[in-house]
Amino acid sequence: MLDALSPQRRRLVLGVVVAVGVLVLALVAAAVVRSVSQAGPVPQDRPGPVLLVPGYGGRTASLDPLAAALRAQGRAVTVVSPPGDGTGDLDAQAEHLADVADDVLRTSGAGSVDVVGYSAGGVVVRLWVRDHGGDAQTRRVLTLGSPQHGTSVAALGAEVAGGCPEACEQLLPDSALLRRLNAGDETPDGPLWATVRSDADQVVTPTASAALDGALNLRVQDLCPSATTPHGGLPGDPVVLAALSTVLGVAPPTAPAPTCG
Repeated sequence: MLDALSPQRRRLVLGVVVAVGVLVLALVAAAVVRSVSQAGPVPQDRPGPVLLVPGYGGRTASLDPLAAALRAQGRAVTVVSPPGDGTGDLDAQAEHLADVADDVLRTSGAGSVDVVGYSAGGVVVRLWVRDHGGDAQTRRVLTLGSPQHGTSVAALGAEVAGGCPEACEQLLPDSALLRRLNAGDETPDGPLWATVRSDADQVVTPTASAALDGALNLRVQDLCPSATTPHGGLPGDPVVLAALSTVLGVAPPTAPAPTCG
């Protein structure tokens, strides 16, 4: 059939066939990574690389204290840069996290990852676990000041501005995305779950929005009653940094010893 085409058209057709073949191979490779990881429960005694997922707006520098502390413990760390400016569809951000996890597992040879989601990044992590294969790829999930049940700040901002970017709309209390995410089991089987929140958080309000049924839910003030850690201070808070060892270790997640820095 190709013989009937001109040389130029023949080259074009062959180029398209090669491109399609490369795409198919890439999709098959991703499927293999996910199917291998789905062979059984993730072993809890084999900590793998750690993925750090930033909050609304995707400012990865906010995660520097976490990355430094984890690397000091000998953990391999990947900071996940969100697609676009980090204010778009949270479900699309979860799909991107799935791609990053596939790549980290493939290149590291590890059997699982641990994931820390800060602020809206914690919602992204839950979407990944629930809807994008993360339940078979992650061993531990730790979320920090995440508006798991929405935040009145997003509602106020949307009201004052007459609307806000898609991720902001999805973080409104009782948004369609959060209703779906919180229907049934808030902490699906697969990873072990933990959350940390601060009573002084003025971004995620009410602060109890950050807690999850079925998780180890920690309040900074339970361990340091005088703490006034704001939302932006959570990634560097002494309680959070201490929890990296007690939550992402080999033993079941527990609260760290009381610490105020």
